[in-house]
Amino acid sequence: MTDERTQVGRIIGTKEARPLEFWVGVDESEYVQLDEVVAVTTKLPRPLADGRDEVVHYGVVDMVESAYEGASFHSDVFRDADGTLPVAVSTIAHVSVTRVGMMPAEPDTEVLVPPRPGQAVRHAEGNERDFALYFDKMDRRFPAGLSRDGQPVYGNLEFLDGSRGAHVNISGISGVATKTTYALFLLYGMFHSDSLRNAHNAHAIVFNVKGEDLLFLDKPNGKLPPDEHRKYAALGLPVGPFADVGLWAPAEKGDVVLPDTGSRSEGVTPYYWTLREFCRDRMLRFLFADADDETSQLSFVVTQVERFLEAQMEHQAPDRGEVAIDVGAGAPFNADSLHVLVDIICDNIDAIAPRAAEGTRQAFARRFEAAVTAVAPLIRTVRDADAKTNRFDWTRHQVNVIDINRLNDRAKRFVVGVVVRRLMQDKEQSPSREPLVFLVLDELNKYAPREGRSPIKEVVLDIAERGRSLGVVLIGAEQTASEIERR
Repeated sequence: MTDERTQVGRIIGTKEARPLEFWVGVDESEYVQLDEVVAVTTKLPRPLADGRDEVVHYGVVDMVESAYEGASFHSDVFRDADGTLPVAVSTIAHVSVTRVGMMPAEPDTEVLVPPRPGQAVRHAEGNERDFALYFDKMDRRFPAGLSRDGQPVYGNLEFLDGSRGAHVNISGISGVATKTTYALFLLYGMFHSDSLRNAHNAHAIVFNVKGEDLLFLDKPNGKLPPDEHRKYAALGLPVGPFADVGLWAPAEKGDVVLPDTGSRSEGVTPYYWTLREFCRDRMLRFLFADADDETSQLSFVVTQVERFLEAQMEHQAPDRGEVAIDVGAGAPFNADSLHVLVDIICDNIDAIAPRAAEGTRQAFARRFEAAVTAVAPLIRTVRDADAKTNRFDWTRHQVNVIDINRLNDRAKRFVVGVVVRRLMQDKEQSPSREPLVFLVLDELNKYAPREGRSPIKEVVLDIAERGRSLGVVLIGAEQTASEIERR
């Protein structure tokens, strides 16, 4: 079994070897690096029932250490340099066992015994590497990237598309765009994978939270290094932009509906919602989406106002964009803009939410008035029929980029909350899980923080807990996973 050309070292005897972990003394003429896959064959004292008398431990290197042997003090490094102290340098690597068995895999050949000191350790290459990482068991797999030594790594699509599991979380430092880039790479790999059933019918919703790079997903990357083509080829992927991309940006202020973007406006659809939708679909809660709002008495007032506005919509003329508000004090008020609607609600909050405390009603009015400036361009007095082309529709394109980069935090939360809730409503009305929808949500800690409650958090948790059954897969990203709600 042992191929001397790929041998990297031997099991050491100064640290315990266990069935699921062991240490390797690395040969002076070799090296191992993190994430490499190695194997060691152990001879058994007696043969198994099927006649085999050896077992192979496969594992991944997760730690590499170098140290002096024969030195007692840190300053001995200088004595070694002077040649006055005889020492030797040793390099050892820790291996976490991924699989124990023999090829081909048999259910009764897994014997959990430790490898023995002195046994030769080799690189696991080719079929052995695939066996070690269970690639041979992945009937449906997708390209997950390349290992440090440039070899393909695959993921089991059944644990991502909802068949046996769903959702992905990506953590990492800020400022290098690695998290967003990898989320997009996952989408690209899956949409080009033969393993994703009906890949042509799958969709993705990506929120662009910073910069404008994502507004160019439909354009080739002119700065792609030549070596990247080789890497894509190793994964069986073509090099190119996403084929079917829809770009959405918030509408600018003013009567003319234009996308509020920076360097690109061509091919970008401005999005907004109508004043009637705002009242009818209970969007008010997403203007009060701070994590501490739900735990305060404000949530009670928000619910009362939402119910009031929803009831008002039962008696509206269908061919108008304005909203008639009847507070029971004479003729109805005509709200022909979000600003006017806010004034009517705040002036009559005592009648609309009579059971709330006076201080809470006033706090609600202050927050509502402050929020209207942030979202005013997103709520327009337009007939529902006339707003159809500017209403976000995730079914129009395979990849849908929703730009929220230039919005303030309150408006960002509003857009995310409204879009995600409507997605869940659409999927709940669908007769099947398909088409799959992948929701990419960066800065997940803002929308599902570890502490507190909010309307957006409840929607995100609903996806985490029920999305698998509805065909909604969450790809979340944040700097620190510990900041996210554990559920």
